[in-house]
Amino acid sequence: MNKIKAFFVAHREPILYVLFGGATTVVNFVSFKLFNVLLGDEWYLISNVFAWLIAVLFAYLVNKRWVFESHTRAPKAILRELLSFLSARLVSLAAEQLGLFLLVDIAGLGGELFTLLGITLSGTMIAKMLLAVIVVILNYFFSKFVVFKTKE
Repeated sequence: MNKIKAFFVAHREPILYVLFGGATTVVNFVSFKLFNVLLGDEWYLISNVFAWLIAVLFAYLVNKRWVFESHTRAPKAILRELLSFLSARLVSLAAEQLGLFLLVDIAGLGGELFTLLGITLSGTMIAKMLLAVIVVILNYFFSKFVVFKTKE
């Protein structure tokens, strides 16, 4: 048990980022699916932006509080941190939007249906799942080294 605790203490931040990043991804995917159903599959890029907004708000709160333990309290500092977080996430949104467009519209993945572990998924959702890996990695580096970096 002590080895597990020592491992967690030594790697607390990446472990929590993976856990809360997973939760953020679930929030993003569920929101995306909801907006995709409401707006229609042809509006997948708009659905992705709405899902992104919800996921980013969730991610900011959990990353600030539990992952990077930011203690900013002054309104100006919080605003700077939030704007920095949003700016960094806009970069990963642009990468995801471009990737979705390329995979769905250019490569033609959107109209396809795939069955994975007994669950049928659209090609658009498969594309989003593939791109999620890139987005999570980008977001970690932006959060760690730009938004919530500790001042030496």
